[in-house]
Amino acid sequence: MKYTNLPNTNLQVSKICLGTMTYGRQNSEVEAHQQMTYALDKGVNFFDTAEMYAVPFTPETQGLTEQYIGTWLAKTGHRDKVVLASKITGTGRGIFKSIREDLDFSVTSLDDALHKSLKRLQTDYLDLYQLHWPERTVNIFGVREYAHAENTQWEDNIAEILERLEVYVKQGKVRHIGLSNETPYGVMRYMEEHRKGKRKMVSVQNAYSLLQRRDEVGLSEVLQMENIGYLPYSPLAFGVLSGKYLNHKKPEGARITQFPQYSRYSSEASMKATLRYAQIAERHGLTLAQLALAFVNSRSFVTATIIGATTLKQLEENVDSINVTLSEEILKEIEQVHQEMPNPAP
Repeated sequence: MKYTNLPNTNLQVSKICLGTMTYGRQNSEVEAHQQMTYALDKGVNFFDTAEMYAVPFTPETQGLTEQYIGTWLAKTGHRDKVVLASKITGTGRGIFKSIREDLDFSVTSLDDALHKSLKRLQTDYLDLYQLHWPERTVNIFGVREYAHAENTQWEDNIAEILERLEVYVKQGKVRHIGLSNETPYGVMRYMEEHRKGKRKMVSVQNAYSLLQRRDEVGLSEVLQMENIGYLPYSPLAFGVLSGKYLNHKKPEGARITQFPQYSRYSSEASMKATLRYAQIAERHGLTLAQLALAFVNSRSFVTATIIGATTLKQLEENVDSINVTLSEEILKEIEQVHQEMPNPAP
């Protein structure tokens, strides 16, 4: 395994981070425990979760992922070996109303979310606590353009949010804070408050893959100029970049087969691009998954790539991607496809 420093912290994290959102829907508690044990044995010391998991979300399975991680931590005693990250669910996601009446970052909501997460995880602190979505409306999950009119109800409360989070840091319940599904504007607003003396957001967790590289347009500059970590999730685009859905295949038990509403990466344009990337991988003796993950791992602004799997075989391939280095020739071929088919899955 390779390791790096999570910017602005003293935390050494593995370049591969274990994503856990399938625990409780696609993976049982036993399977979740097997995955965490395998990952840790392979040197993965960075685990990411969220209060809203498992995914797809249902009121009945909400919190199960954290619960499974908690029982594993209690059973193994490995809390001190894991850099543990979780998230509070933000606003603008109506299907999550069963979590709390107000999906915001008020003191009441933060207290509720954090303390329930800590209880489920059977720990008294989180290494990284992230805001899962901004309170304002942003163009994520399949929306290319930003619609400013939708934000007329939002009042800037960035300073207040940082003040609330600072309380948990001083109490020892949270070591560091971060963002998820955030834009360049949002990150810079938090940096503006940091320059006034408030705590710094140390990381941003966004979707990023061969099919979704829009963070390279503006956010990657912010990350590198401001020394902020980047934690890309969905590097295999819901499994599309494993190639298993090519030629209209619907493998039994696969995520999109089970949950066809997860169609973000399944457009005709995405499939055409995926086929081109698969051909590059085949020419160079790689699997498509190896190519896709190695590409994300190689980006200079990436701190740790969040991988997920539903089987140990998939997990093994995903973890081993850290040992795959793409040649300049391969990278040029990837860029040729990207220039012809940029960001087919916004």
